Amino acid sequence: MYDWGYGAMPHAGMGFGFGGWILMILFWGLLIAAIAVLIKSLVSPRPRSDDESRNERRSNRALDILCERYARGEIDHEEFEERRRRLED
Repeated sequence: MYDWGYGAMPHAGMGFGFGGWILMILFWGLLIAAIAVLIKSLVSPRPRSDDESRNERRSNRALDILCERYARGEIDHEEFEERRRRLED
């Protein structure tokens, strides 16, 4: 007689069998990892580019030289303040 259930293939309706469970776990693990990486990249601060860090170092170096010149007495207070304001802008 005919079997109207699963018939000769009892696991036909269960996907890939045991291998399907492994693939499902890998899929969900990769999906969760991808979401975590996306959230981390959106939350973490943007790294500075080389140009920005180079400009900041150059500005700090210029301010250091200006302070040294002021400390040695090469420039007066008014000139120091004017140049410092220009450097900080």
